[in-house]
Amino acid sequence: MVFSINTNSAANSALQNLNITTQEMTQTQLDITTGLKVNGPQDDASTYAIAQSMRGTIAGMGAVQTALASGQSTLSVAINGGQSIADLITQMEAKVVAANADGLDSTSRSALNNDYQALSSQIETIVVTASFNGTNLLTSGASNFSVLSTVDGSVISVSAQDMSLTGLGISGLDLNSSGDASAALTAINTALNLVNSRLAALGSAASRIDNQSSFTSQLVDVLNEGVGNLVDANMAQESAQLQALQVKQQLGVESLSIANQAPQLILSLFK
Repeated sequence: MVFSINTNSAANSALQNLNITTQEMTQTQLDITTGLKVNGPQDDASTYAIAQSMRGTIAGMGAVQTALASGQSTLSVAINGGQSIADLITQMEAKVVAANADGLDSTSRSALNNDYQALSSQIETIVVTASFNGTNLLTSGASNFSVLSTVDGSVISVSAQDMSLTGLGISGLDLNSSGDASAALTAINTALNLVNSRLAALGSAASRIDNQSSFTSQLVDVLNEGVGNLVDANMAQESAQLQALQVKQQLGVESLSIANQAPQLILSLFK
């Protein structure tokens, strides 16, 4: 064995190994702290790029989920309004049928007409107020509604359903005479069929939005799992690795200490 006071090969080797262990410990501690085995492109460029692309898709789907939720609320308001209108028309039908009874006196007819007009006014109130975030699908002349459904810009189109008195063909009706009551009965029956048909159209659109929302939510979960499989650290494995590296670091420090004592042996040769 060659002894030198200028070059301590053993110490250099021990220091290099200690530095490598320290670097590995730093990386393992980072993985444990962040929960990620790929923290940046320096760890694994291709995996990081794939994960970032998937994260972008997930972020886009978050915007889609928000749009679908807004669409669900808009349809829910419209459907609830339509159901209330259907109930009111049913009540109006009862008033009209009563007004068609033979031998009805003027006082009773006037009372039935007042109730009928009150129900008509209530329908108009519902139509005007059945709005969510500025969108009303029940008013006369309402525009169709588009709901963003995918990250590539596809939409679910929802047709407006006019449920105003004019749209249902029952505007301006009254029960002031038996002839008026007879005409009102025909119009009311037609209006009830129209409401049911238009409610069915709204319900179908709502079902499409609900299904797309559910699918989007499931797809986001799958993508999140996919990103996790790519970049998440195995915490049990990282913990075991950290303990092993801590032991290696302690041994490295001891080895460096021993190696640094080697030049002292040269002094003993001269004693």
